[in-house]
Amino acid sequence: MLETIAVVLLLLWLLGVITAYTVGGFIHVLLVIAVVVVLIRVIQGRRPI
Repeated sequence: MLETIAVVLLLLWLLGVITAYTVGGFIHVLLVIAVVVVLIRVIQGRRPI
């Protein structure tokens, strides 16, 4: 599920970059947070939900 959220955020971020709206910055922050969470889960070795 976390990977799905990361993919959706990536697509929304790309849409924000392409359309150059202010929301793109917010989506970029959410994308970075999602990547950090995924990395933490991989490092800790937790199983997917």
